Amino acid sequence: MTQRILASGNEAIAMAAFDCGVNLGVGYPGTPSSEILDEFSKEGGTAQWAPNEKTALEVGIGVAFANGRSLVTMKHVGLNVAADPLFTIAYSGTPGGLVIVSADDPGMASSQNEQDNRRYAIAAGVPMLEPADSQECYDFLIRAFELSEAYRRPVLFRVTTRVCHSKCILERRGRIAEPKTGSFTHDPRSNVMIPAYARIAHKNLRATLHKLEELNEKGEFVKRIEGSGELGVITSGISFQHVRDAAPEASVLKLGFTYPLPLETIRKFAESVKRCVVVEEGDPILADAINAAGIRVEGKPEMFRFGELNVQRVRRLLAGDTTPEPAPAPGKPPQLCAGCPHRKTYQALHELNCIVSGDIGCYTLGVLPPFEAVDTCVCMGASITVGLGMRRVLPEAEARRVVSVIGDSTFMHTGVNGIVEMVYNRPATGHVVLVLDNSTTAMTGMQEHPGTGRKLDHTPAPQVSIEQVVRGIGVDNVDVIDSTVNYEAFKELVQKRLASNDTSVIIARRPCILAMVKLKSYEGKK
Repeated sequence: MTQRILASGNEAIAMAAFDCGVNLGVGYPGTPSSEILDEFSKEGGTAQWAPNEKTALEVGIGVAFANGRSLVTMKHVGLNVAADPLFTIAYSGTPGGLVIVSADDPGMASSQNEQDNRRYAIAAGVPMLEPADSQECYDFLIRAFELSEAYRRPVLFRVTTRVCHSKCILERRGRIAEPKTGSFTHDPRSNVMIPAYARIAHKNLRATLHKLEELNEKGEFVKRIEGSGELGVITSGISFQHVRDAAPEASVLKLGFTYPLPLETIRKFAESVKRCVVVEEGDPILADAINAAGIRVEGKPEMFRFGELNVQRVRRLLAGDTTPEPAPAPGKPPQLCAGCPHRKTYQALHELNCIVSGDIGCYTLGVLPPFEAVDTCVCMGASITVGLGMRRVLPEAEARRVVSVIGDSTFMHTGVNGIVEMVYNRPATGHVVLVLDNSTTAMTGMQEHPGTGRKLDHTPAPQVSIEQVVRGIGVDNVDVIDSTVNYEAFKELVQKRLASNDTSVIIARRPCILAMVKLKSYEGKK
């Protein structure tokens, strides 16, 4: 029975996953994707957080190899971590449905870059759907699983911040399929990508993409709005909503299945208008592909490649207005919460004049006043390895000031490899790694991870001990301390470890101040 409800894009994806019988939802939390698996779990689906996105995708691949349906979720930079299995599973495919949600973040509301993951679909050769609102999130996700199974290919499901978090009316169909019972068929020629099989698989992949292009030409994922013959706009995703408000008189071709493109449909549309403009957030991927096919369209000026589009920016884009945009109103700068356990840690590092190799998490805010105690930040897990690199070339007095800072969730994500590197390729001055353990994945909404002892739904789970892991790898000194309660002792400990030639891990452990109430409420869960 159809329901009419108000839902965000993330909620719609979760509902669709439940309604079409997804066996497992798996991912790593990252804004703007984080709510999808929480909502899927609340719907009654089986969901779990993986230590990182590569692990998540590989678990999802296993589900799909066993003829189940798996939904794998991550933010855009997470797909970098999952790229290794992505490029190979594009060749082999899976008999079960495999849909990978990439939630891109134009404008970097909560990210270190605004990469455009449409490029992954082209590079890996995987079909890609791009919904423009919550209804399309729901409808397209169900079709994504059908396409994945029909063509034995993973499907990249690209959403962006505004689609993820904006709400609109959704017509929900209700349960249309139950999760399948898994089965496995011995088929190494399809599933084992040794070179002899992979060469065949690559040719099969390209043949499948041609078939998908033919499917796309039939128009199921294309919306054409007739308007003026003077101006035509080709667009996709959230940009469609902005175009409709900015240029209601224009003819519009909205693309929902954006790789492979329906080039003949696009050609006919472009020929039907005097001026044809491509409006897209991020990189000029549609414009470049359409022009490369010999279809003459206008792209956008370089200035509109950065940040999110909105109605006013689209009006300017269509008018060719490249005058400087007004500066946004200054907002309140972000800062570590009052009472945050990281505050005393950064105070000590600042007072000790450390060179701090930082990482991704709420603790990255230690770069800002009043602490100004983070000197580098690249990507998840890089704090340890970047710090080791600096230790390799700095004069001894400088090298002894280098400290790597990483959070507990990020340690589980990609920090362990850095500890292995530290022990295996030990610098002459040793190294100090500081794990800021606040017992949650705080930055993305207080999600669980392998070190919290709780599953995605906050019920008990086996707990991975950071101190046991690093001791097992072979770290010389492992200390656990509360830097808030024992500030002077903490400061003295950091000084002592910096002065030695040992490898040292100091775990500054104190629960996140915002998570404390929630942590208490989880204690009774079974």
